[in-house]
Amino acid sequence: MAHRRERHGRGLRGPLALPNPLTGNPVPLRARAAGAEYFTACVQQGVARVSAACPRALVGIDVGVEDVPSVVSGWSRDRVPLAAAIGPEPPHHGQVVLYRRPLEHRARTRKGLRILVFRTLVEQLHALTEIPLEELDPEGWATDDDWE
Repeated sequence: MAHRRERHGRGLRGPLALPNPLTGNPVPLRARAAGAEYFTACVQQGVARVSAACPRALVGIDVGVEDVPSVVSGWSRDRVPLAAAIGPEPPHHGQVVLYRRPLEHRARTRKGLRILVFRTLVEQLHALTEIPLEELDPEGWATDDDWE
């Protein structure tokens, strides 16, 4: 393998992994999902878990994602909201909006983000539908204190 050097401070040049000794092909590196894609996957997993545990909780409710909360009259400067629950007003459905950046900022790890997104979703659905937390989350993720 030819010697590669770093020129002009632009970083390493060439492959990051040696070729496979059996096939001679370069070793493929696994791509990690970007922040927004991972967050969307977390929301989808959370909705699927709630739907499996309590399908009636999502009837007439739309779940959405926004990057940051818009300025709302009830929002204080001391705390940034993680989500918003908007009650149904005919002819519109009820809405749960999860704010990506504040949730990502509060989580330390990707696993922590997944759990925080699920907890927030369950709490907002509980506020809208008044279905008990135990029914929305029978495994107890939303109430378990040791989650990381």
